[in-house]
Amino acid sequence: MSDQVGLRGRDWFEALTGSEMPRSGDPKSVLSATVDFQNEPALFICVVPNKDSRFPCVRDGQVGLEEAYTLAARIREAIAEDRDKPKLAKRPIVAIVDVKSQAYGRREETAGIFLAAAAAADAYASARMAGHPVISLVAGHAFSGGFLTHGYQANRILSFDDSGITIHAMHKEAAARITRRSVSQLEQLGHEITPMSYDVRDYAKLGILFRLLHVEDPQNPTPAEISDVRKAIAEAIADARAGKTDLSNRWESDAARQMRTGTLAIRSALEAQWSDA
Repeated sequence: MSDQVGLRGRDWFEALTGSEMPRSGDPKSVLSATVDFQNEPALFICVVPNKDSRFPCVRDGQVGLEEAYTLAARIREAIAEDRDKPKLAKRPIVAIVDVKSQAYGRREETAGIFLAAAAAADAYASARMAGHPVISLVAGHAFSGGFLTHGYQANRILSFDDSGITIHAMHKEAAARITRRSVSQLEQLGHEITPMSYDVRDYAKLGILFRLLHVEDPQNPTPAEISDVRKAIAEAIADARAGKTDLSNRWESDAARQMRTGTLAIRSALEAQWSDA
């Protein structure tokens, strides 16, 4: 397996589905397959680099126009096909995440990347609210608008626990420029302020992750480790089905109650004001 952005996602998509080709008519940058998973159909989706894309930003693993609209189309298709099924029979949707960012190129901005990204995020949220267990597996990078577009709306988020994982709003270099600090200064702040850290173990302390997965080498997993990851996804699916369809678990978890006291206090105050209005 490779450590390049997007290729971890591709490798894990293949490991979990046995598929390696995009669906007919889809761009090469989106892999999707409905496969038998734990005795039920499940839709797996992954965004990967496409060196032949007509949009330059997408070539190294960003989520662009074609990617976002394809994600939305495949998820909406699953929602429509399962609309009349009972909640427990609606297929799980598993987003395998390894994305560099949202494509912020001039072409994408002119063509309305914000609309495409919103369409994908809305499709994921709609599937979750309709009763589909939506699970994200962060296999590599989950940055910025790329993660918001692909995977962040999941009921439950799983992530590998290794140095190749980064979940954050900005790349270090961009965050350093915005905050007018050096990268080393930013890294030091990450040790002091948990939300600024680029360490996935610190991210887990915020209560957003369902579980960290300990695989000796996520780039070269053993068959037993792949089986363990499948079991973890199945457990996340079961937990999502037993829980609410909103994202309240992210601030009701024990970790969130301990580490996000300020956020919870502000949320409580806003809810009180809203109720009194």
